[in-house]
Amino acid sequence: DIPLHLRHLHTVESQLTLSHKPFFIYARGQAQVRDAFALTRIARGLSEDEFEQKAWCYTVINTNSPRQLDVPMCQGIIDFARSGQVAIITPFTLAGAMAPVTMAGALVLQHAEALAGITLAQLVRPGTPVVYGSFTSNVDMKSGSPAFGTPEFARAAFGAGQLARHIKLPWRGSAATASNIADEQSVYEYLMSAWGSILGGVNLMVHSAGWLEGGLTASMEKFILDIEMLQTFAEIFQPLDSSEAELAFDAIASVEPGSHFFGCEHTMERYQSAFYEPLVSDWSNYGQWTENGSLTATQRANTIWKKIVQEFEPPPMDAAIFDEIQAFIEKRTSEGGAPVDS
Repeated sequence: DIPLHLRHLHTVESQLTLSHKPFFIYARGQAQVRDAFALTRIARGLSEDEFEQKAWCYTVINTNSPRQLDVPMCQGIIDFARSGQVAIITPFTLAGAMAPVTMAGALVLQHAEALAGITLAQLVRPGTPVVYGSFTSNVDMKSGSPAFGTPEFARAAFGAGQLARHIKLPWRGSAATASNIADEQSVYEYLMSAWGSILGGVNLMVHSAGWLEGGLTASMEKFILDIEMLQTFAEIFQPLDSSEAELAFDAIASVEPGSHFFGCEHTMERYQSAFYEPLVSDWSNYGQWTENGSLTATQRANTIWKKIVQEFEPPPMDAAIFDEIQAFIEKRTSEGGAPVDS
């Protein structure tokens, strides 16, 4: 709905005005990257020198496997390296198609291609921030379609994490799915991919919310379901408090054998925050669930995302900065935007 030569302006505008998180920029030609960097400097109140002293944004560079870094991706590496911004070098190595059919062979190719992109970035600007990315999985050998959430994907993630640590770089993994709809398949594929990345020691896990059909489709319901799982992961890896009060010796002694802990002082002091409070999960029994409309998790997720959108308020932004962003976009639009090339 927005032409390609203007799309980068509105993509960056949305990220700058709707969130304070570090954001993604498409490396689709020098002119588009220049525009995106300029908008970033406006939003953050930075001079060009200040912008280049710290990473404010990032891009993903995909190799054109096998054994090829094409001109647009090389230009993207160069553009981001020159300005000291993060490039996540991510070979797109699907075993059986663009990589050897064996996972060990696919990892060899992945590593070689990642090192090629990393080397280019360091040649442009030694010490420029880079991230080792992996997206190695397999294809469906019956159709050639990419497959995600597979045992092969998880095993490749374990290997990728080790390879990244071997060269002392942070590692980007993924929680990709191939399912076409927010259904049971999308959940178990997501969990297989996410656990593969997490157990592999991931530092940044992309495709973590809303991804379907190998990235061709986004789903708001899937986004909410994935957020539930991400919050669960975060809770799982919280350090366990084993202080004297948490060990609950006095509480154990105060409850008679065969009784319960529902009403004891230790429980009453903690019950409101003792456990993870789910976003989507319904823990009611079958009778209560039926009385409440027999809603599936996907149906509940639909209600949740609509409520979030309805109640959303953008983070505060200085009016002068907002106006400057709009003026820049209007100016570049009147000048014809920027082509998608290098």
